[in-house]
Amino acid sequence: MTYYDLMYAHLATVVPCFIIGTILLIIKKGTNIHKNLGRVYMILMLITAGITLFMPAEVGPRMLNHFGWIHSFSFLTIYTVPTAYWAVKRGDIKSHKRKMILLYFGAILIAGGFTFTPGRFLYSLFF
Repeated sequence: MTYYDLMYAHLATVVPCFIIGTILLIIKKGTNIHKNLGRVYMILMLITAGITLFMPAEVGPRMLNHFGWIHSFSFLTIYTVPTAYWAVKRGDIKSHKRKMILLYFGAILIAGGFTFTPGRFLYSLFF
């Protein structure tokens, strides 16, 4: 796959995550719709994080000639999704809630915001 194929695959998974995540923050927790949308959200977040690991950093310093600072959000996602899932399965709702809010704001809003900085794909697409 080319860099642009990966970019479009990433966008195809992260945009629904933004929408679903926003809905999940708003709706009543613990309902079947919350649980089902939450499962879809978690799966899509893992897929989108996995995709980004194959995308080389285009802006800023690189480690191992591939990973940039923005990849830290991918690793955050790969850690947070399973631990948030296990937390809710063992009844630790407080931990699950904290992790999912961190994931949404860190991996979607903050990382997403950085993708609109000069030199990045979305910046060139929109500006």
